Amino acid sequence: MSEIREDGTSFIGYEYKEVPAAGERASFLLDCYQSFGWVIDERTPERALYGKGKITLKRNRKIVNKMELTRLQRHFEACVKELEELERSKTSHAEVVSITVGLIGTAFLAGATFAATHVPPLILLTIVLAVPGFIGWIVPYFLYRGMVSRRTKVVTELIERKYDEIYEICEKGHQLLL
Repeated sequence: MSEIREDGTSFIGYEYKEVPAAGERASFLLDCYQSFGWVIDERTPERALYGKGKITLKRNRKIVNKMELTRLQRHFEACVKELEELERSKTSHAEVVSITVGLIGTAFLAGATFAATHVPPLILLTIVLAVPGFIGWIVPYFLYRGMVSRRTKVVTELIERKYDEIYEICEKGHQLLL
């Protein structure tokens, strides 16, 4: 029920939602959540909008088509999570491979060090172990860059498709609000 106040406005009951958002993603999320009837709560601290924090949103509890908007919103949130996973996938495999190669190189250099400190020093073994050890320390940088570059080419198309899907969902939500 709505109640008329002395200043002529009626009471509106709101439901609230906190959305974690980094600085650059905050604008994107705000635009999308508006398509589902959410508006920013004026009391949200400004640091949450531009720094790492949470954005507080609100919407009318008696909004029309609330069930369908909620369904679309859940689909949108799932797409955003998939988008974040795709972004992370650009570097995750490359990091693991690069660290593994670096650790193997470190093991070879440890063997070379033990061979050099052996009494009497095993110079030939030191050289044989040091060469792959130094290669294992140099190669990960180039390996990482190449793997990230290749993965980015593959993932970029998937990310664009996911953004298109998100915009279609937001468009459907916006149509329900009209």
